[in-house]
Amino acid sequence: MELYNHQQKGKNNILKVIKKNNICFLNGETRSGKTLTVLSVANKLGCGKVLFVTKKKAISSIKKDYNLGKFTYKLTVINYESIHKVKDNDFDLVIYDESHSLSAFPKPSKRTKLIKEKFYNIPCIWMTGTAAPESYSQFYHQFWVSKFSPFKKYSNFYRWADKFVNKEIKYLGTHRITDYSNAKVDEIDKIIKPLMVVMKKPKEDYSDINFNKISVDVPEKIKKLADRLIKERAVEGKKGVLMADTPVKLQSKLHQVYNGSCIIDTYDEKQETIILSDYKANFIKEYFKGKKIAIFYYFKAELDILNNVFGENITTDLNEFNNTRKNIALQQRTAEGMNISKADALIYYSLGFSGKDYLQSIDRLTIKGRKSNNVYFVLEKGGMTEKILKVVQSKENYNLKTFKKDYGIK
Repeated sequence: MELYNHQQKGKNNILKVIKKNNICFLNGETRSGKTLTVLSVANKLGCGKVLFVTKKKAISSIKKDYNLGKFTYKLTVINYESIHKVKDNDFDLVIYDESHSLSAFPKPSKRTKLIKEKFYNIPCIWMTGTAAPESYSQFYHQFWVSKFSPFKKYSNFYRWADKFVNKEIKYLGTHRITDYSNAKVDEIDKIIKPLMVVMKKPKEDYSDINFNKISVDVPEKIKKLADRLIKERAVEGKKGVLMADTPVKLQSKLHQVYNGSCIIDTYDEKQETIILSDYKANFIKEYFKGKKIAIFYYFKAELDILNNVFGENITTDLNEFNNTRKNIALQQRTAEGMNISKADALIYYSLGFSGKDYLQSIDRLTIKGRKSNNVYFVLEKGGMTEKILKVVQSKENYNLKTFKKDYGIK
């Protein structure tokens, strides 16, 4: 097994950095072959035991690359949610795939604290295509899990922020908060650049993405329900109440309704998911008839809708998708690291509010030699999805401020 030239270059650069510093941060483009590259690095380092932490749906493809490389070290691959199950801490190297999932600030996430507790002393490689998509403050806790962090002398994020963040005081209603997102990029870069390796796909590997917007008519009952929700903020039904008494709830509930589902508060003080319409799923099934497609959805109820409409012709399992003619349905935010290049087209049933999630998901079709990728956005006429798309395509989040402005909400 031989690496492509850009992978070999990345491997050599990673080896230089990690041999000197015990850590390396690989910032690699989507579909640039990061996984095989770092697995080869572990082999070259002479590792006997390696831990690879990733997202659940990427585990099978990582094992496939490991088997392809015929590496001699023992590899353990596990998803972030199962990290508590790892009892060993005698690994020679830990690889953190999609490492931006460790980047929460100002306080570290539970998984980040657990990883630091378990593997603090072990050399590591961080690996992602979106290292700090929203703020350079996202770098602190990624490095914090290692004793080799260049920011080790700062005991916590707040002390680090004293030096590396232009802190701003903001007011949300009667609450006073500190905004830590305006990090000092140039000062941080001086420290982390020597630890980073950037890996890009060769120019010939770049393929065009053909973006297509398809507008579909919204059922009248959906329109009326959405209008009532905006006006009244609560709609009573036979089973319970569709409640949107705050702008945050309204943003989420309205997005659900336009896409055919909602979660209501029942009269016996429970919550229940209601399917309102399968109009989008039926449109997708008919429009892409005869094609093998991948469909991204956002709310869990949308998967139920897709399953009801497509029946046995859809799966959520990547291996089954790759080895049959079945289509695949994936929640957009869980698509990191997944290769769905067997699909003729990628369809967005709906969209999340995160610009980062959009960027992570949009390039899932790309493989070497593929000339173009067809991506379709199914937009409900007069609904929210087109408004969201406009924002996330600009690498921004469709936040509450934007939502309130779009809908004239105070």
